[in-house]
Amino acid sequence: MTTSGGRRTEADDEYTEYVRSRMAQWRRTAYLMCGDWDRGDDILQRVLTELYRNWPKARQADHLDALVRTMLLRRLIDERRLRWARVRLGGALPDASTAFPDPSDRITVVGALRQVPPRQRAVLVLRYFQDLSVEETAQAMGCSTGTVKSQTAKGLATLRTLLTPTLTGN
Repeated sequence: MTTSGGRRTEADDEYTEYVRSRMAQWRRTAYLMCGDWDRGDDILQRVLTELYRNWPKARQADHLDALVRTMLLRRLIDERRLRWARVRLGGALPDASTAFPDPSDRITVVGALRQVPPRQRAVLVLRYFQDLSVEETAQAMGCSTGTVKSQTAKGLATLRTLLTPTLTGN
């Protein structure tokens, strides 16, 4: 997208601004889905590279955020199947305090979330951390709304089971 002289174009600037404005949210989403900041960064880097390569077409999408969420989810699923070199995006971690006001709650919930099966975890992150509707989650995951509802119910049941001893003090 740069000119032959290596100068940045308006599309480059638009891409940079779009990514900057959403980076922290995407990093948290990737982390919550895979349970590891480094793996999440690696996956997000692949998504951002693909998005940049396809930016002229992608920026015309009606729902660009939904497109990127879908790309992220698919890369997370692919990453479970493939191993590849690790790349670090940046030194500072995003502020997780907005998702969990009490740090001990955050640690407890994220630890339990790591134990939830991957597909159920993805549904829970999209529904409750990204605040997507059932329909938007189904679109992002490429499945039916019924699947989203059943995976949500199973994932919440698993979380309840994992968190009940912690919450009751047993």
